Amino acid sequence: MGTPPNPRWRAREAYYDPGVSPAPRGPMKMPKPSEEAKAAFARVVPDEPAVTLKPMFGQMSAFVNGNMFCGIYGEELVVRLPPAEIEAVKKQGGRDFEPVAGHKMGGYVVVPGNWRVKAPVALIKRALEVTRKMPAKVAKKRAPAARKG
Repeated sequence: MGTPPNPRWRAREAYYDPGVSPAPRGPMKMPKPSEEAKAAFARVVPDEPAVTLKPMFGQMSAFVNGNMFCGIYGEELVVRLPPAEIEAVKKQGGRDFEPVAGHKMGGYVVVPGNWRVKAPVALIKRALEVTRKMPAKVAKKRAPAARKG
């Protein structure tokens, strides 16, 4: 007759069935920042030797000691702050940063208003100050590429 189906396979199939699982399927859609947003972001990030700008998932982010302290997600500005300060920003119109609907990225808040017209310098400086106190991230060593014989 053959081997009976493994019950784990059925569970796995159900997990990946969009009719059963609420998890989104297919490639994740990321908003693309405009060139104007990228240029504006580069202008608002503090010009310090310890601060680096680099792309992350098609967006631009600012790092200190290997930790992200602010970035843009599409046209929005996101900053890292302590929970109490995040709540204060949310009371002014900010919101939790959810790169995927329903999946909050803890420690980050979307800055309200048009950040390109009136840069939230105090929030960005505070994000830098908070993040600078975090332990530095050490770059992971990459394994050498496999040689083809």
